[in-house]
Amino acid sequence: MYVKVRVIAGAKKESVEEVSAGHFKISVKEPAERNLANRRIVELVTAHYKIPPKQARIISGHTSPSKILSIPD
Repeated sequence: MYVKVRVIAGAKKESVEEVSAGHFKISVKEPAERNLANRRIVELVTAHYKIPPKQARIISGHTSPSKILSIPD
């Protein structure tokens, strides 16, 4: 299953908003450098779906605020 994510890195508060099925808007405190924000995004999405973080990976958008993650069905 693919999940689309719109990211705001370096935010004051962390939040996860499910805009529609499989589409999230996520704010993270971590900066968009050294892969810190990407790791936190994977943690938040996998926590929402209650799966281990190792089962999700970023398919596209490694350096972009718009990302697509692959998670198991």
